[in-house]
Amino acid sequence: MDGVVLNPFDRFFIIFAPMKIIRNRILPPRRYDAINIAGLLFCRKGTQITSDLVRHEQIHTRQMIEMLFIGFYLWYLVEWLIRLPLHGNAYHHIGFEREAYDHMDEPDYLKRRRPYAWFRYLTR
Repeated sequence: MDGVVLNPFDRFFIIFAPMKIIRNRILPPRRYDAINIAGLLFCRKGTQITSDLVRHEQIHTRQMIEMLFIGFYLWYLVEWLIRLPLHGNAYHHIGFEREAYDHMDEPDYLKRRRPYAWFRYLTR
């Protein structure tokens, strides 16, 4: 982590904000392993929770904070609706998801991530 300077918010988020995991029978919908709602990770009972899955959802939490939560959900919905008629799965083409999938296997990603990093995935 040489040369990386963390602002106070990032330092707090990385060190003191572990993801709260809630196992239940209702959320997420059956086709998904997990869903992040306002920084809380909901998993179905029996879902294997891996470090990659948690990191994917932590990236979403960072995106939510940047967009003041409601902005994240509004942007997500609008982008999903725009991408729905395009070829392929709209979910996998959303900028937020593309960033999270691209970096979920990098343990130090959140330490070096730039604010609004998902924005560069909108034109790809």
